[in-house]
Amino acid sequence: MTTDLNGLKIVLGGLMRRYRDRVPDVQLVIDAMLREGLINDGSDIENDHIAFRTMGVPNLGIQSLEKIFLHFGYERREHYFFAQKKLDANWYAPPSPEFPRIFISELRVKDLSEAAQAIIRSYTDEVTSDPVDSLDLDNAEAVDIFLHSGLWRTPTWSDFERLGTESEYAAWVIYNRYYLNHFTVSVHNLKEGYDTIADFNAFLERNGFKLNDAGGKIKTSPDGKLSQSSTVARMVTAQFSDGLEKEIAGSYVEFAERKVLEPFGHLPKSAILREHRREGFEAGNADKIFESTYSSQTGKASDVDIR
Repeated sequence: MTTDLNGLKIVLGGLMRRYRDRVPDVQLVIDAMLREGLINDGSDIENDHIAFRTMGVPNLGIQSLEKIFLHFGYERREHYFFAQKKLDANWYAPPSPEFPRIFISELRVKDLSEAAQAIIRSYTDEVTSDPVDSLDLDNAEAVDIFLHSGLWRTPTWSDFERLGTESEYAAWVIYNRYYLNHFTVSVHNLKEGYDTIADFNAFLERNGFKLNDAGGKIKTSPDGKLSQSSTVARMVTAQFSDGLEKEIAGSYVEFAERKVLEPFGHLPKSAILREHRREGFEAGNADKIFESTYSSQTGKASDVDIR
């Protein structure tokens, strides 16, 4: 089967367009990069990966959402387990290196209390069959619309609040559904002085961005070859079904530095390709990145002047 790369571009373009509209830090980061001459245009940014959050319930979760990206040529790779946060996750390699990796996580709903499970299922039980199975995956526009459509009714504030006391991940998903959780700027290909996470974090903080400091502002894999950081999710105004309007955590921006693997260390920077760098993800890093939407971090929202 020939992969529809043009269709994939439509799907990913739709995700990023809506994500940029809803997450002010995306454009603010781009504007700061433009001011300091790191890029000539937003399209110069290499997107390391995008991430989705899902519910592990019948007809939904990873097994459902992944069908879309497998159809467009992505390949499932490693599985990750986050015991404390009660999450599973997989990552997916793209059909061509110009596309981002994809990371899909899933809440282990059965590991929550009976009360929390009942709240979640009162919404997700509205989905009586796998919605992707009835989607024309060859119609990229239809897939784009699906990824921005509500799968269940808007929650009440009381349900959202109750879930948040047990799992802030659960509360985020019950309101946001499949909304894109973050995209990731690859910093290693930027010019010298900005091409490490340490340098790029300094640039971000110099421009007023607040960084997730759970586990430290820089999260690094044991092999030292994957370092990540992220902004703290801004609060967004949410309308709940019981008529209440509240500020809740939206999405955020992540940054990644993948170091060159030893066999390719002799290559000049201009010759280094994606396959020469550390691949995959690191559970320890991701565990702390998840907290970019948690209340322990969102009180530190960026004070960048939005105009």
